[in-house]
Amino acid sequence: MKSWIKAGTAAAIVLGTGAGMVMAQSSGPSSSPFSGWFGGGKGNESSPVDLDFKVDGGDDALLPQIRQTSLLVSAQDEGRVTGQDLLAAARGDYARILGVLYDNGYYSGLIDITLDGVEAATVAPLDAPGAVRKVQVHVQPGPRFRYSRAEIAPVAPGTELPKDYHAGAIARTGDMKTAATAAVSGWRDVGHAKADVASTDIVADHATNKIDSRILLAPGPELRFGKLTIRGYQRMDPRRLRKIAGFPEGERFDPEKLEDVRKRLRRSGVFSAITLTESDYISPGNTLDVDLLVVEQKLRRLGAGFEYSNTDGLSLTGYWINRNLFRGGERLRVDASVSDIGGDTGRDYSLGVRLDRPATITADTTGYVLAEVESLAEEDYDLKSGTFGLGFTWLPSDELTADIALQYRALRVDDDSGRTNFRLFALPASITWDKRDDQNDAKRGYWLSGGAIPFLGLQDETGSGAQLTAEGRAYYSFGTDDRFTLAGRARLGTVVGPEIEETPRDYLFWSGGGGTVRGHSYESLGVEVIQGPDGPVKTGGMSIVTLTAETRIQVRERIGLAVFADAGRVWEDSAFSGGSGWQAGAGAGIRYKTPIGPMRFDIAAPVGGGDGDDGGVQVYIGLGQAF
Repeated sequence: MKSWIKAGTAAAIVLGTGAGMVMAQSSGPSSSPFSGWFGGGKGNESSPVDLDFKVDGGDDALLPQIRQTSLLVSAQDEGRVTGQDLLAAARGDYARILGVLYDNGYYSGLIDITLDGVEAATVAPLDAPGAVRKVQVHVQPGPRFRYSRAEIAPVAPGTELPKDYHAGAIARTGDMKTAATAAVSGWRDVGHAKADVASTDIVADHATNKIDSRILLAPGPELRFGKLTIRGYQRMDPRRLRKIAGFPEGERFDPEKLEDVRKRLRRSGVFSAITLTESDYISPGNTLDVDLLVVEQKLRRLGAGFEYSNTDGLSLTGYWINRNLFRGGERLRVDASVSDIGGDTGRDYSLGVRLDRPATITADTTGYVLAEVESLAEEDYDLKSGTFGLGFTWLPSDELTADIALQYRALRVDDDSGRTNFRLFALPASITWDKRDDQNDAKRGYWLSGGAIPFLGLQDETGSGAQLTAEGRAYYSFGTDDRFTLAGRARLGTVVGPEIEETPRDYLFWSGGGGTVRGHSYESLGVEVIQGPDGPVKTGGMSIVTLTAETRIQVRERIGLAVFADAGRVWEDSAFSGGSGWQAGAGAGIRYKTPIGPMRFDIAAPVGGGDGDDGGVQVYIGLGQAF
């Protein structure tokens, strides 16, 4: 669209004294709440320039919009107040203010900008005064125009036009632009990649204060995707790059499919910049070629994190990544952690190696192999485990993730009942639906996850069955700039099939500590079912439910507060049956925003349940919200 407003007849549009500039001297009476010269319009009090705005008529929203778009206001705020600066800003403000008037439905506006009483438009650019003391901006919007006709055609099936683009509505230029953009997008969504606006016929009738708006579209032919040209890769194998991209060559054009290509390349983690450009020309056979330009990221990355609790001690985590191990987008990641440093029990260690290969089987499927070893020294048991597995992750969209794997696991548990060895095959599967607006600091949306781990015992000490889990999180914000956020989380899990003594200990459920019930010691709530030489041995339970409610308040740009309450119940048997115990905790915390997420400092205390040994205040420090 070259121009949005044009004269249909000689008398159709009369905008002051010029076609591109609207100016007039005005001394008529004011007729709006903006009557008189506004002290609030003077802006920067320390400026040597007196800047005043006046709007006669119109609505209450005009003055703040005009001031927001004004170059004069920006120049004054930034201290650019020489005569040349103010003349340039004033001349630019005619068009800017005119745009504000048009976008509010005013097409008979008069704009008068004077520098020490001299109309700015009459001053040649090289004749700027040496200094300016007073700048006055006087706007007379005139009557508001409405549509006598608002037509756009042809429109593709399923296109949603703006609801305010219809006969009788206020004729805002923004609605006309939005209608044209939506109509073009509607054609592109059904394969017409080169759809465009063919012509616009928009006439203002000043006698009736009406706008006659007609927009004609040129859909062009339906196109299919042609060839993909790739540029910019260095270490990456171009054959693998094409497979990861999953470019739909030969399929009907769809802008969403182009966005899918961009998402797949971004998810691979190999590239720092991805640019997809449609060809300017249609190729033979009504096909459209696309150019892909990529910039590869640094090959390796190192990172670390921490969390602290006054009872569990300090936890340190670190990782190392190679983003393109075999030049095919393979990602090798090594994770290591040490926890319970200075805690009440021995230190815990873990080391994991995982190799991901994107575009395995399909463009949206990542295959992986992993190996993990872990050593846990808890108050009631010691656990050493090793896991080797291979699996697949399916990522059809940014919101949906599904994962399935086959694992061999070996565990050794030492507790008061003696030593127990577990050997098993497991088939963990999970699905996650993430509709949060921000993964690190959600304000709105929800997060749902479900998982099942069927397992087959390979010796008498290990039973067969399945661990089932589900979790939901929800977020709602309100107030100015979403200052207040209500967040809630519910988690449940159960093990079905084996007896508790035949169940691998890390498939059982504990409550207490960060992630379950803050204020109580880590894994302080379990069950006592398995008999040892000196009586029942404390282990995790076969079923669990935990609930968390949190209110987050943003008090400053970077500082926030949180108040929370947690509760949990653990059962002895499957399906939430048998004997059970419960615990609850509450507390408050401070959040400090950083570029990589909020820093969290929480203090919590028990408010009910537990085993009676959870006394004392618990302190939690970490990076990111609790959930």
